[in-house]
Amino acid sequence: MNLVTLTINNRKIEVAQGTFILKAAESLNIHIPTLCYFKLHDGRTINDPGSCRVCVVEVEGRRNLAPACSTLVSDGMVIKTNSIRAIKARRTVVELLLSNHPKECLLCEKNRKCELQSLAAELDIREIRYEGKMSHYPTDNSSYSIIRNLDKCILCRRCETMCNEVQTCRVLSGINRGFSTNVAPAFNSPLAETNCTFCGQCVAVCPTAALTEVNFTPNVWDAIDDKAKVVIVQTAPAIRAALGEEFGLEPGTVVTGKMVSALRALGFDYVFDTDFAADLTIMEEASEFVHRLEHGGKLPILTSCCPAWINMLEHDYPEMLDIPSTCKSPHEMFGVIAKTYFAEKMNIDPKKIVVVSVMPCLAKKYEAARDELKHDDLRDVDIVITTRELAKMIKEAGIDFASLEDDNFDDPMGESSGAGVIFGASGGVLEAAVRTAYEWITGETGPALQFHSIRGLEGSKKATVKIKDMDVNVAVTSGLGNARKLLESIKSGESTYHIIEIMACPGGCIGGGGQPYIYGNIDILQKRVEAIYKEDDNKVIRKSHENPYIQKLYSEFLGSPYSEKAHELLHTHFVDRKYQKMKKYDPK
Repeated sequence: MNLVTLTINNRKIEVAQGTFILKAAESLNIHIPTLCYFKLHDGRTINDPGSCRVCVVEVEGRRNLAPACSTLVSDGMVIKTNSIRAIKARRTVVELLLSNHPKECLLCEKNRKCELQSLAAELDIREIRYEGKMSHYPTDNSSYSIIRNLDKCILCRRCETMCNEVQTCRVLSGINRGFSTNVAPAFNSPLAETNCTFCGQCVAVCPTAALTEVNFTPNVWDAIDDKAKVVIVQTAPAIRAALGEEFGLEPGTVVTGKMVSALRALGFDYVFDTDFAADLTIMEEASEFVHRLEHGGKLPILTSCCPAWINMLEHDYPEMLDIPSTCKSPHEMFGVIAKTYFAEKMNIDPKKIVVVSVMPCLAKKYEAARDELKHDDLRDVDIVITTRELAKMIKEAGIDFASLEDDNFDDPMGESSGAGVIFGASGGVLEAAVRTAYEWITGETGPALQFHSIRGLEGSKKATVKIKDMDVNVAVTSGLGNARKLLESIKSGESTYHIIEIMACPGGCIGGGGQPYIYGNIDILQKRVEAIYKEDDNKVIRKSHENPYIQKLYSEFLGSPYSEKAHELLHTHFVDRKYQKMKKYDPK
């Protein structure tokens, strides 16, 4: 490795050749403010061209200031990050951004979570010296999941890079020129009329409130307040590993018990765990996999838990619609079981039940409105809110979350296995499915299999599992760009696998578009992953088919895995949406 020596703020340092100034300064604990710069979970950075110019520094011998995020170091370079010239330039850049930005911070969705707001405070900007025309665009609220308010866009291009280079959806790009420049779909089309998957990763990286989730918390409050309704809430595996961050708890703190207590305090009638439905999903998905394996069915089987990746498949690969598992996602399975089995046991009219899902994902909002996910003309799930929205409700209710005593989920749909918990991390669904499929095929019972080779934040992972005399090839991807590469290799015949897990969000659901904002902090993402597997390790039951409540559900109601009734309630079909427009979601 070739090293170069340079000086930053009168301090000498040696760094690898090819290092950017920003990275070199970080190694000296020298802070340079940034805005467009963003670090991905795999260590890559986006916006290397340095579009915002907030991070400019003074380099001796250069006439112009240099953007630290995209300027490579060289031997003998002398840099000042805190010169008066650099500080004034940064202030001017931010003042110009603020001069064309709505002054409604108190009412803004990202108030106190906005990077532009934080940067203005850091630079002690108390007035805006520039006045003139402000850009104005109609708000795009056409989709179920994402709201676009271009009045708040600062042209950092993070969303564009995330959409095009990481997720490869290619929905967003810079359009028009000069003062009219904005980042939008082609021809400024509404998101609902594009092939947007609603993964929400654009929302996760947006520094302002130009991109936010559709807020359904008022619908939840109304449902709770309606005495004629029975309001049931379920929480996804990834929620417990991230919710505590919104209340100042250490990242990676598992807050399952406190979360249950908070949901009860909010007024929900029943509090259940989507992990139970994750176990149910494995019963059906593992059955489907074994059936295809033993009867010459279509392989590889692809997991169908992630609605964003299914949306990509329906838009971009409709010729492959026979490959994914036909299983509904866990929260949808829970919804239909709540309105059939649970309603029957508790003697509740299903029409009075409102199922609320707390999800780490914005695409789940879209998924809940799919016409295919209904039974007896009732939606399986009525309302979806994110981790962030739940945190807002808890704060709005004045609940001291950190001081809450732990509580337990309700029965009979609150008990889950470790296999259900690990759905929250990339590789977890596949690992859970193989744990069960292995025992069903071999007839052997033993400790829960652990597949460390398919765990972690790496975007693409593969392994071979020996089941009897068969080598079962498995693959795991997270991030739609990685999924696209895998699908293309399957189409071309280059890759041969038996079972594949695909998650749209980098790192899996723990990095979902509805999770607390971390703005590229990879350490937090890793701590969430560790929390998920820690909960799995601590579970008494670690295989889905050993969950006694799942066994009871089948014996009392469904019959057997993959049965006719299970197909009626727990399976779905997919639709060629290549030329289909979405419709507006209006939850009831």
